[in-house]
Amino acid sequence: MTIENLLRGRSDCACGRAHSCNVRHVEIGEGALEQLPRICSGYERIHLVSDGNTYPLCGERVKQLLNGRIVSETRFGCATVVPNEASIAQIEAELAKDSELIVGIGSGVINDLCKHLSQLHGIRYVIVATAPSMDGYASVGAALILNQMKVTVNGCVPLAIVAETEVLCTAPRELLQSGYGDIVGKYSCLCDWRLASLLRNEYFCPFVHDRVMATAKRIEGYADAILAREPRAVNELMEALVEVGVMMSYVGNSRPASGSEHHLSHFFEITGLLHQTPYYLHGIDVLYSSAVTARLRESLLSMQPPFARDVTDLDTRERELREIYGAAADGVIDLQRRVGLYDSLGQEDVASNWREICEVLSDAPSYAETEALVRAIGLDMKEFAAFYGEATLCNAITYAKDLKDRFTVLWIAYLLGIRKLTL
Repeated sequence: MTIENLLRGRSDCACGRAHSCNVRHVEIGEGALEQLPRICSGYERIHLVSDGNTYPLCGERVKQLLNGRIVSETRFGCATVVPNEASIAQIEAELAKDSELIVGIGSGVINDLCKHLSQLHGIRYVIVATAPSMDGYASVGAALILNQMKVTVNGCVPLAIVAETEVLCTAPRELLQSGYGDIVGKYSCLCDWRLASLLRNEYFCPFVHDRVMATAKRIEGYADAILAREPRAVNELMEALVEVGVMMSYVGNSRPASGSEHHLSHFFEITGLLHQTPYYLHGIDVLYSSAVTARLRESLLSMQPPFARDVTDLDTRERELREIYGAAADGVIDLQRRVGLYDSLGQEDVASNWREICEVLSDAPSYAETEALVRAIGLDMKEFAAFYGEATLCNAITYAKDLKDRFTVLWIAYLLGIRKLTL
């Protein structure tokens, strides 16, 4: 089934839900930018958003193609834009009041900001993708940092996704690695989705699960060609990232594409911003973190009930959360108080479903298989372990789960007392 067919939705899915996606156009390939005038026909007042990296790639060309219809512009002067309140405020201050369409030039952050502004102001947007670096192009969620917390808020999917091969192939190596990592990381999150369905009775769609799984399997063999910037492989990666975004739109959230590996990645980003320490690009962290979750699964598979109790008491837990998350701790603590997973989950829930849990855990790739995918795209687990250090990795394994309201393997590891791993 092609992307065009996926955009038409499914009304007869076996899961019992109708699926739809409001993206109207996806243009990926040579000459894709030339479709902009057609895609934007009917819109005469356009706001352009770009940054110090993305505007030089094709900003002037986009302006020429839109032929004087850009009436206002936000061009972030820095190359690294943080999707926070300040960035949102800058776009809002520069957005012409009678703008009819937003056109963003960029990838993750620019797309998320445009998606959020589209929702806030009721204006559709088009994203001109500059890198196959993440899977959020077609999804409903916008990943933002608000009140110093990494949050995913509902946004509007784009009217169109336009990705020119020539532009995609100029993406820096780390962005190509990031996109590959974001796709291969689906093995981890799909396992988490099955666990949540088993233990939390969470909604599960076999079609969406299988489609995302097939996409990950298709892309994992393209590592060498992606690094070589072979146009066909880069286009395949971009198409895969869009397909996964469509699957997120199908279920209305990021569950088919984001689980424990993403929570670990968010932990490294949030604590890095809070403590002014470096962190990897999102998709690279996702891939590394997929190996961490693979090791967690293997550790769990070596255990048998009855389990020794090793759950942190409330006072200790909240004290450690404040030490780790600093100014963001109140938001993290309030989230978990609202969600109530600490109160509603126990070792008995895990023990009574242990056979089924082990079947799900065993279906996911092993640590050795995941580490091989890390190496295939030019990364190294030893560098990852040294980069963050043992203390940060232990904190991530224990408390990355608190950043989200989503059940994953991190919760099982916590309940069974796993606090550290050997990578």
